[in-house]
Amino acid sequence: MWKEHLCIVMAIEHYNPLGQIRSLGEAGVNPVYIAIKGRAKIASSSKYISKCHFVDTVEEGYQLLIEEYGNVYVETGLKPFVFSSDDKGVGFLDLHYDELKDKFIFFNAGKQGRINEYMDKKNILELAKKYGLNVLEAKACKKGEVPQGIEYPIITKSISPNVGGWKSDVHICHSEKELLEAYKEIDAPVVLVQKYIEKKNEYCMEGFAANRGKDVLIAIVSTYDYLLPDYYSPYMTVRSMDDEYIRKALQGMFAEIEFEGVFEVEFLIDQDGTYYFGEVNFRNSTWSYASTVAGMPLPVLWAETQEQGYMNENLLVPISESFKAMVEPVDYAKRVKEGKIDIAEWLSAFKQAKCCYYYSVEDMDPWRVCVDNWDNLG
Repeated sequence: MWKEHLCIVMAIEHYNPLGQIRSLGEAGVNPVYIAIKGRAKIASSSKYISKCHFVDTVEEGYQLLIEEYGNVYVETGLKPFVFSSDDKGVGFLDLHYDELKDKFIFFNAGKQGRINEYMDKKNILELAKKYGLNVLEAKACKKGEVPQGIEYPIITKSISPNVGGWKSDVHICHSEKELLEAYKEIDAPVVLVQKYIEKKNEYCMEGFAANRGKDVLIAIVSTYDYLLPDYYSPYMTVRSMDDEYIRKALQGMFAEIEFEGVFEVEFLIDQDGTYYFGEVNFRNSTWSYASTVAGMPLPVLWAETQEQGYMNENLLVPISESFKAMVEPVDYAKRVKEGKIDIAEWLSAFKQAKCCYYYSVEDMDPWRVCVDNWDNLG
């Protein structure tokens, strides 16, 4: 049984691994947490952790993983599960696939470097087009290069989530002049320059893939209740997925990549209702915990499937009534502090949220840390 395996979460301190740790803990599994330095000790405060190691970098975390737990399979006959919650972590493990594959069970695509290949935004966009999804025009450019034949406005992004800066590389430019100015602040050596649209909403799917990507479960879809320019929305509506065309396209993509693990897929919705493929995150995302609240704990289901060797047909739990989810400190900052709603309205929304990403009556210490670091989280 998969619960007899050692479970390890290796991730940067954040509320993302907190959701993953809670998903495992609520299923009766107390994981080891290799906590990489972050803004505050949020996830590491969870009561569900059996042992916590603190490290400064992903590289140190990897070294600790090998030294402390690299012989568990030899000693017990059970490979430990390793769960990833950030791009750098899953990308680093992917680059060490050959060293890890006989020692651990972890998110992978069956070949060293395969996930990193599709973390490249240009590559994943081309794959999405191959499977019939709408994709906004984009070109990969060296820093400082001006693409020819692209329509403004455009948005710039690092070609990979593990290169450059997350916020510093994102710029909306309405002309070649603005693009050249933006390059002065961009860190990434290679930049994706993509047509920019004023989105009506986003469409974020949480799920997992198994059996070399042939079996795919999309548990939930989240759409945002209000939009923020160049930032995610911290208040959302969660429901079941009902778009079969997108589902089949994604199944084809994951099968070609041969991915096995928890994922998130993001789309933009244009003002006219057109859905444009955005990206795949090949790891547990922040919104994954909402699927646990909906009765589908993705880390748990993925581990069960890995142990069984196949995906049960009854894993999908239809959501009869959509529900709200909230990133509490960010939502408070964006709506109350900026004067959009008053505190009474916010408290009402907070109480109505079926899924909170920090607060849990069963696991209160991360919430206490959240309150103490309220202005620095997000």
